Amino acid sequence: MDFLELAKKRYSVRKYEQKKVEEDKLLKILEAGRVAPTGANTQPQRIIVVQKEEGLEKLKKGANVYGAPLALVICADHNVAWKRPFDGKVITDIDASIVTDHMMLEATDLGLGTVWICYFDPNVIKKEFNLPENVEPVNILAVGYVKDESVSSDRHDKARNPLESIVFYESY
Repeated sequence: MDFLELAKKRYSVRKYEQKKVEEDKLLKILEAGRVAPTGANTQPQRIIVVQKEEGLEKLKKGANVYGAPLALVICADHNVAWKRPFDGKVITDIDASIVTDHMMLEATDLGLGTVWICYFDPNVIKKEFNLPENVEPVNILAVGYVKDESVSSDRHDKARNPLESIVFYESY
């Protein structure tokens, strides 16, 4: 499948089968996160794999993962993050989001569904998963086999703005 076909195939899944994601698929998803580009190649991503019942219960205290049998908590280590020299912007959110996107698309390519979660209590996640002060939870990616959902890949024709409303050439 070509990239645009893959990108259009992916959608936010909120109903999952209780079938465990196979280890080989999990490792491919994690590898996609490992090879994702980061600012100045600092690689600040720290990924917590949550798939055991105990961990999923801890996760539920601060986030809704919609019953997914696997969740990846994508964190960023502020001690190794790149800072833009002109204004000091720390790009941990950007790096963690690139990593999340790579893993999300790999999961889609493997026939799995995902939902990218930003609506969570970071303090609960930090406490429940023993994150050090310098490590920030940025995103959660719920992963699993889709249950009873089907979304048309041509939905983007209606649900997305046309190019001419979002793209500007040479100047705004």
